[in-house]
Amino acid sequence: MAIQTRYIYLLRNTLPVIDITMVNIVYYTAFYLTSDLGKSVSHEINERYLVVCNLLWLLCTVLCQLYSDQGTRRLETIYRATWRSVILHFMLFTFYLLFSRDIGFSRTFLLVFYGLLACAFVLNRFVGTSFQYLLFKRFNVTKKVAVMGSNETAMNLSLYLQHENTLDFHGFVGDEDNIYSENEGIAHDVFCRKLAEAVASGVNEIYVSITPQRMKNVKALIAEADKQCVRLKFIPDLGGSLPYPYRLSYLANQFPILTLRHDPMEDLGNRFRKRVFDVIFSALVIVFILSWLYPLIALLIKLQSKGPVLFKQIRSGRDDEPFCCYKFRSMRVNEDSHQKQATKDDDRITPVGKFLRKTSLDEMPQFFNVFLGDMSVVGPRPHMLKHTEEYAAIIDQYMVRHFLKPGITGWAQVNGCRGETRQKSDMEKRVGYDIYYLENWTGMLDVKIIYMTMINLIKGDDHAY
Repeated sequence: MAIQTRYIYLLRNTLPVIDITMVNIVYYTAFYLTSDLGKSVSHEINERYLVVCNLLWLLCTVLCQLYSDQGTRRLETIYRATWRSVILHFMLFTFYLLFSRDIGFSRTFLLVFYGLLACAFVLNRFVGTSFQYLLFKRFNVTKKVAVMGSNETAMNLSLYLQHENTLDFHGFVGDEDNIYSENEGIAHDVFCRKLAEAVASGVNEIYVSITPQRMKNVKALIAEADKQCVRLKFIPDLGGSLPYPYRLSYLANQFPILTLRHDPMEDLGNRFRKRVFDVIFSALVIVFILSWLYPLIALLIKLQSKGPVLFKQIRSGRDDEPFCCYKFRSMRVNEDSHQKQATKDDDRITPVGKFLRKTSLDEMPQFFNVFLGDMSVVGPRPHMLKHTEEYAAIIDQYMVRHFLKPGITGWAQVNGCRGETRQKSDMEKRVGYDIYYLENWTGMLDVKIIYMTMINLIKGDDHAY
């Protein structure tokens, strides 16, 4: 839960209205400007497709979290989410117009529209930044807060508050000893003095970091704060009792839940955004690449060896659910294909199969798995059921990687962990990268992994065989 301020509330509710109004103004300007340039523009773009443009903008801003509570807290996140939304909107709207064959498609209109839109957003965000600077520096609209306590949680909290530009951090109003009074029912003298100073400077909210078992000893503290008209917010200090970073949430706003592993994919919004990306990305690959590449590779495979074009293997998916994974067949048909990993200079691999594996083209049919929902473009690589059973018995946290959908490429693969696993340490290193990805997922991390994968394909990988 983020700290609420009037500025953030106002920004969250006015920014969407300003942006959608600007998108419509730019749209009409681009339409008439394109006509003035002597280019033919269908009236369908002027009428019916304006609605599509608006709906796609709203979808893009939701996917990029432009107007979310966290998205509007910092200027950097607003800028980043804005440009992501514009780029995604360009891709989706262009794709939509390309496949709407009942209208005359105008490249000039798109160039003018997105050129003007980019300029408009630059101006919009510049004005917004200037307005924010004016509010914070001249009119002092920030919320003044303070911290009480001297434990590790209090120190970390103070660092966070100091970096929030919508907050004005007053400082500390007492250390660990000042929280609990020497005389029952009477607040500590130091706290009373510092609280009065804080109130005089405009503080009306104080965050107190204490251990849960000491909550029963703060009645005097609460009474004194009530007298001074100050809200106290208690933050439990659990750092000394838990071995891992934790996250606190509530069930039915009543039962506190501690989660010891940060898992962004537990959030349905994140899963929805990742799934939308997977569907769009895999559809583009299937339509524009596999549509002509599939028959070509199929012909080469058939010319070199008897057997099916696709190699189908049951592998471990999300939550350890098995699924049928597709690959272009790179080996001669053999009885060990479902039990034995490919090794360097493996005599089962055909000449064309060697090329497919070296260039990773054998993995291309897995975009069908992505489109069907069994896999993701980015995620831990799926393993054979036999290997899952073996490694789960000897490697700690091995099954944690199955909290995610398996991927065509992953954080482990772009860091050199791909191909044959000869030793236990090889798999342990790979699992470490997979868990890091699970706990630190962002949309930009996926983009980075895809980019690194493309670079590795161009450079070549010694472990691809």
